[in-house]
Amino acid sequence: MKGYLFPGQGSQYVGMGKVLYHHSRQARQMFETADHILDMDLTYLMLEGSQEALKATTVAQPAIFLHSVVTALVSDSFHPAAVAGHSLGEISALVASGVMPFEEGLHLVAVRSKAMEQACQLCPGTMAAVLGLRDEVVEEICATITQEVVVPANYNCPGQLVISGSQAGVALAMAALTQAGARKVIPLQVEGGFHAPLMVHAQESLAAVLSSISFSKGICPIYQNVTGQAVTDPQTIKENLIQQLVAPIYWTKTINHMIADGITAFVECGPGAVLQGLTRKIAPALAIEAM
Repeated sequence: MKGYLFPGQGSQYVGMGKVLYHHSRQARQMFETADHILDMDLTYLMLEGSQEALKATTVAQPAIFLHSVVTALVSDSFHPAAVAGHSLGEISALVASGVMPFEEGLHLVAVRSKAMEQACQLCPGTMAAVLGLRDEVVEEICATITQEVVVPANYNCPGQLVISGSQAGVALAMAALTQAGARKVIPLQVEGGFHAPLMVHAQESLAAVLSSISFSKGICPIYQNVTGQAVTDPQTIKENLIQQLVAPIYWTKTINHMIADGITAFVECGPGAVLQGLTRKIAPALAIEAM
């Protein structure tokens, strides 16, 4: 049984989707629909734009969503027993598995990305990847920094945990984590402190648009970031999407729960190979490939 994985922000690159666009009429139609709905030349930015332009949250998120969903839906081999997405990738997974229509998903991503960008401006923040420490050590050190906001944000794989928070909070934690013996602590080139309390201002906008979208049950369970567990109930899926903005991403738990529930191979659906690398570290005995 195959589980399909959908990447999040950071996987974008210039030229993403070019082969799909030029070789599939269905793909071209979806690109054109996205340009129209977003009132943005997303196709140009993806295929021929600059890496700098693609870094903006309001461009990167729709671009990754579009590439991921097109990759799945134009393929005759997309038959998932389960799906999961990393952060933004959850929305891609929901559309690909039939929980909501492509157009509604694109609108949701547009609202989400704008709300997150506004939250970044209201509460500036940043993130850093911590390599080579146990999760418990990172959690304990973050908990000791009470004068600023800094929390574990992405439990990506054993030995890799991303922290998020205010710029001062992340800087304090980076120094303490280095002193505690981290192999590396790497500042990330991101626009803000995602999956942390700083994103609370984005939740209202996301909740409002989700209330206007009807979710179906979909063709398979989705394993959601906030728990790592399989979910099929539409209302629970919506609640988890809202909570995900301020809560950690439990990617290691997600992959382990999928395996425990019978998934025997994984396919990454979208740009880049980030999730292939993380999943190999979590489950080195299982096959994972790009779609």
